Amino acid sequence: MTYNYSESTKSSGSKNSSTTPYALIVEDEEALVQLLKYNLQSEGYEVGVAMDGELALLMVEERQPDIVLLDWMLPKLSGIEVCRRLRSRDTTGNLPIIMLTARTEEGDRIRGLDTGADDYIVKPFSMTELKARIRAVMRRIRPGLTEDKVIVGDLEVDRTAHKVARAGKQIHLGPTEFRLLDYLIQHPGRVFSRERLLDAVWGSDIYVEARTVDVHVGRLRKALKVEGLPDPIRTVRSAGYALNAEGKN
Repeated sequence: MTYNYSESTKSSGSKNSSTTPYALIVEDEEALVQLLKYNLQSEGYEVGVAMDGELALLMVEERQPDIVLLDWMLPKLSGIEVCRRLRSRDTTGNLPIIMLTARTEEGDRIRGLDTGADDYIVKPFSMTELKARIRAVMRRIRPGLTEDKVIVGDLEVDRTAHKVARAGKQIHLGPTEFRLLDYLIQHPGRVFSRERLLDAVWGSDIYVEARTVDVHVGRLRKALKVEGLPDPIRTVRSAGYALNAEGKN
């Protein structure tokens, strides 16, 4: 099996920030893993790798990705079974999944899509096509990760201009509060632990105490406070914080 390596296979460091979506590669062919990793990082993704189906499910449980690139033929657990299990769970039922496979028969393609894959790409494929397919899936399923402006309820975040508005009123945020809001608004309604927010906003390679999250959430709440409007951030006891899906309590 051959691949187009002209787009380079050298490693590229990923950026760990609130605007960095997380992709999980589930593939056991090392050369292809490195190629996918490089190209995803060049597109702005943070990348995780699982070399077998069982590890993939464990990694998704520990940290839910924004998209999964899933090989069909995997050790321990097939890609089809991984896809089926992810689709059966409430927490991952809408997780974007692109299946990568050497199976070319129409029946295999139908089976992959019927199992729940959002797209099905036959190996070998060009990285240009794959990246276009990824963008298409993300625009359809997770538009908040591909748009410069994200609007949830009465909140609007303009990533390009680094501006925030609530109910039409401009809100001035510090850089950390902006990253925190930007991360929460990508996943409205979803509860994140303090530890998860630390990794996403501050980075896993930086030591910051968990209570730091409480301090910055407090600052963000204060900045977003508009008379007559409810607090858009919800505290879930012993669990963490969430941005209310409709901007309401």
